[in-house]
Amino acid sequence: MATDFWASSHYKRWLVDRSTLRQARTDDLQYVDDPEHLEFLAIYFANAIAKLGKKLQLRQRAIATATVFFRRFYLKNSYCETDPFLVISACIYVAAKAEESPVHIKNVVTESRSLFSHQYNVKHFPSDNSKLAEVEFYLVDDLECDLTIFHPYRTLMALCKKESATHENEETEAGELGVGVDSDDSSLHFDEKLEMSESALQMAWSIINDTYRSNLCLLYPPHLIAVAAIYLTQILHPPSREIISTLISSESEAKQPQPRRSSRTHTEQKKSQDPIAFLADLNVSLPLIATISQEIISLYALWDRYKDDNLPDATVSARPSPASSSNKSASHAGTPRSVQDGADGVTPTFLGALVMKMREGRLSDISHPPTARPAAVNKMLERAQAAG
Repeated sequence: MATDFWASSHYKRWLVDRSTLRQARTDDLQYVDDPEHLEFLAIYFANAIAKLGKKLQLRQRAIATATVFFRRFYLKNSYCETDPFLVISACIYVAAKAEESPVHIKNVVTESRSLFSHQYNVKHFPSDNSKLAEVEFYLVDDLECDLTIFHPYRTLMALCKKESATHENEETEAGELGVGVDSDDSSLHFDEKLEMSESALQMAWSIINDTYRSNLCLLYPPHLIAVAAIYLTQILHPPSREIISTLISSESEAKQPQPRRSSRTHTEQKKSQDPIAFLADLNVSLPLIATISQEIISLYALWDRYKDDNLPDATVSARPSPASSSNKSASHAGTPRSVQDGADGVTPTFLGALVMKMREGRLSDISHPPTARPAAVNKMLERAQAAG
């Protein structure tokens, strides 16, 4: 396994620009009424991967790896030409093996059929294990056998530690914070770790989890995403924000002339660590960190409009985001609305029907091309579609 991110295939081949992302969705755009629906599909499929991973009792790192595999696969393929749910199962199956926590293929098929039929209205998920094994072959081929993934969790645990922690690699069960993550990271240069409360560190970990609902893992190196998560935590976590406010006030008071104190009454206090100075000393571009942070906040604004079918109140978001309270007004401003998805947002039921509509539309266009000429079909994708 490559230990140097800058020498890895992740850095050399799998960081792309936005034009590449737009080009990858060219075919899918022909079958949606609103391009924004494709952004909702990114959340929809990431949630499906997370649910399947949890049913199979996989750790968050394996689920994150499966999500990256899914994003990479659809850089070269279209939703409308494949069965995304079968691809999700293949990504989970391959990621479990890549992260050294393999799951039997029979269990993956069984849990996939159960989950997708009950929660995603998928009626014809294959029960034959060989179908999943076949799609696994196509997946690994499109991934060019690049199965080593670098995640922001590693950088987070390398830069931060819990307050009053007795061990640097102390583990906690809450949200799998730090479990199975090597804290060695040479992407950044730092002399000491940033001390954070357990709740603050958990929020940073959760923000990183949330970034996999977008294409950030294809656009930016993982260590920059981790720093952006730390930066957002200092803003969105109330106790951390209070610490920064106190430090700023203390610096302002320090500039004022102070009366002399008796050395007998003066008590030495431990100086609080300055998170702002810590971030400024890192070997990263702070304007780029601000850009990534703004994209994460935009993701939360979009996510606030994603409604869970099972929630009794249709106005409640499927997932309360850390930024939802501070961006409530922005989450509904300047965004196009569809008559089909309602005024408040889209639902998994709507997106599931959209995926079926896209696939049926593409199949119809291939079967009856407007030029009356046989359409050029990728044989590999044709076989993958037949397997579904």
